[in-house]
Amino acid sequence: MPQIPTDHLEAASTLAVVISSKDPLLFLSDDLRIIAASTSFCRAFEIDPATVSGKRLGELGNGEWAMPKLQSLLTATATGSASVESYEIDLKRPDQKTRQLVVHAQTLDDGDVDHIRLLLAITDVTDMRAAARLKDDLIRDKAILLQEVQHRVANSLQIIASVLMQSARRVQSEEARGHLQDARHRIMSIAALQRQLSASPGGSIELRTYFTQLCQSLGASMIAEPERLSIQVTVDDSIVDAEVSISLGLVLTELVINALKHAFPDDRIGTIAIDYRSSGEDWTLSIADNGIGMPGGEDAPKAGLGTGIVEALVKNLNGVITLTDANPGTVVTISRRETSDVQADLSSAA
Repeated sequence: MPQIPTDHLEAASTLAVVISSKDPLLFLSDDLRIIAASTSFCRAFEIDPATVSGKRLGELGNGEWAMPKLQSLLTATATGSASVESYEIDLKRPDQKTRQLVVHAQTLDDGDVDHIRLLLAITDVTDMRAAARLKDDLIRDKAILLQEVQHRVANSLQIIASVLMQSARRVQSEEARGHLQDARHRIMSIAALQRQLSASPGGSIELRTYFTQLCQSLGASMIAEPERLSIQVTVDDSIVDAEVSISLGLVLTELVINALKHAFPDDRIGTIAIDYRSSGEDWTLSIADNGIGMPGGEDAPKAGLGTGIVEALVKNLNGVITLTDANPGTVVTISRRETSDVQADLSSAA
């Protein structure tokens, strides 16, 4: 019985694999004639399998595969001077939706040493691309909506702050007026954050701008004589999540309010210095004044609402509060270290 040449067996095996493949495949000669097409290719692109063999690639269907750039790349691949990897094409057919395809081509050793053969794999990514575009559109719409909500929240907060200020001017009780003014400052702190959020991508806050605007707002509303009192802000390039910035902003607000109310009595001249530094997950926020310092004994103020707010926020930040006599003045330092335990020691009232 005569032996069948090995190269013929390999060629027959390759044909069988191509034709039965579940993926759209084309088996091409070096002159781009079709040796075989998978059944899935013919079904996907509505081509009669009986009409495929022997045709050039550009003759398939109604000529929609006659793409000069693709043919040039395939010819170069056959000669070994190029390769086709994830090459995207648009398949346009009369009265049908344009399909977006990704093409891969490689030379194939099927046992015929005298001719180079190409295996062409086609992936239809039309639906995937459409889904990606829809997702991008939804994300963009969501971002626009979120920005609009943030603008409206910021506007609403400023309206509330204005109402509180008007109420503070009408009340007779100094204590009630003080509480209303403090509430207004806290709301303005959140309003400043909302303005930063509306201008920041991804819900992250650049602290230098945020703290600067926040202190400018506090100074404008609480410092009647800018030549006597001032607030200085020094912040590195830290960027934090919105949730963290809320707590930091409120802590800063409470401590600056506290310094402005208690550190400079009797028209004393002075400065409040804000400093923030971070390294990895660790950070330090300090609020220093050169005022009268920390009163002790019977003169020490009782812990108030502001103190409770600061302690709760620092605990939420996994931070530690330290209070130092700067002689003159006071320094409040809030720091976070990855290995530190939460402690709080704040004796001056806000």
